[in-house]
Amino acid sequence: MESITKNPVMLYTEQTPNPESLKYVTNRMLYRGTADFRTPDLATEWSPMATALFELPCVKGVYICNNFVTISKEMNYAWEDIMLPLKEFIKSYIEEDKEILKAGFEAAMEKLEEERGVSYEYSEEDAELVKKIKELINIYVKPAVEMDGGNIEFKAFKAGVVTVVLQGSCSGCPSSTVTLKSGIEGMLKRMVPQVQEVVAEMG
Repeated sequence: MESITKNPVMLYTEQTPNPESLKYVTNRMLYRGTADFRTPDLATEWSPMATALFELPCVKGVYICNNFVTISKEMNYAWEDIMLPLKEFIKSYIEEDKEILKAGFEAAMEKLEEERGVSYEYSEEDAELVKKIKELINIYVKPAVEMDGGNIEFKAFKAGVVTVVLQGSCSGCPSSTVTLKSGIEGMLKRMVPQVQEVVAEMG
């Protein structure tokens, strides 16, 4: 029987704007979509990989998207002590082809969003505006935020105020507020004059 040689798993780290989060980028597609785990409970239910990471005392949050994992650490740990052990851990986990996310995760999250009403927090007459706002966020903002190891989702539009949800490294990041106000708010105001302000909730 022929043995199939797989490409070796390559892994490197990237800084994120959040000093408490670090992005581990790999040459494998881990999950097409975004999976944000703030608590071990949600991880236990859906992600064996996130569960394994949460067993390490330094890990506070795990965010899996496309080909990277963003780890948010507990404050009392220093990156120079944990960066390499985490890298080895993630690399060997992927090399062993262990399960990253359980089947059905995406559908379950969509259902959860619908229950929360994330997709419907705007009035009927604002539907066209919201469509434009969502498109602008998806085209111009999301790719940049993903490069920083995070994610941004549209949540609501009411009385000129756009509410977005920040996930991954963006959550709790000091510079994300600045980016939000100077970059995203400025762009949306220019492109959609009805927008007066952009506010963020942590996902």
